[in-house]
Amino acid sequence: MSLDRYASLPNIITLGRLILVPVVISSMVNGDWPMAFAAFVIAGVSDAVDGWIAKTFDLRSELGAVLDPIADKALLISIFITLAVEGFIPATLAILTVSRDVMIVGGVIIAWLMDRPVEINPIFISKVNTAAQIAFAAAVLAAKAFNWPMTGWLTPAVLVVGALTLASAAAYLASWMRHLSQ
Repeated sequence: MSLDRYASLPNIITLGRLILVPVVISSMVNGDWPMAFAAFVIAGVSDAVDGWIAKTFDLRSELGAVLDPIADKALLISIFITLAVEGFIPATLAILTVSRDVMIVGGVIIAWLMDRPVEINPIFISKVNTAAQIAFAAAVLAAKAFNWPMTGWLTPAVLVVGALTLASAAAYLASWMRHLSQ
C-alpha cells in the first residue's frame, strides 16, 4: 500500500492545530475555561500525533518542519499573552516569553541576511523550556477550568518558567554570537 496519498496528513493535522488557536483564545476571553482547556489538550494530542505519523511513516516534509513550530509557538504565545491580559499571570512572563521567540526569529533572519544562515535545531535548554511552558499553560488552564486554587504554586511556577526562558534565550544568543563572529 502506497502512503503517497497520505503524505500531507501530518501537515493537515498541524493546520488543524493552528485553527485551534483562536478557539482556545476566544474561549479564554469569554470565560469558557473548560472549552479552552479541552481545545488546548486536543492541540497537544494533535502535536504528538502528527509528529508520530510523520516519523513512523516517513511523511516528514519541509512544510511540516516550518509549520509545526509555528503552530506550537502561535498557541503558547497566544495563551501567555491572553493569560497576562486577563490578569492571571504576570505580564512580565508573557513579555519575556514573546521576546525570547522574537529574538530567535530575529537571530535567524539576521544570520540569513548576513549570508551566514544558522542550522535550526532546538537545544536542550530550549526543549526543557518549551516543556515547562506547556506544563505551565496546561496547569493554569486546568486550574481555571476546574476552579482549582492557583495560590501556592503559581508564583514558584512563574519563577521557574521565567528562569528557563531567560536561560534558553541566553543560550541561543551565545550560540548565535559565536556563529556570527566566526
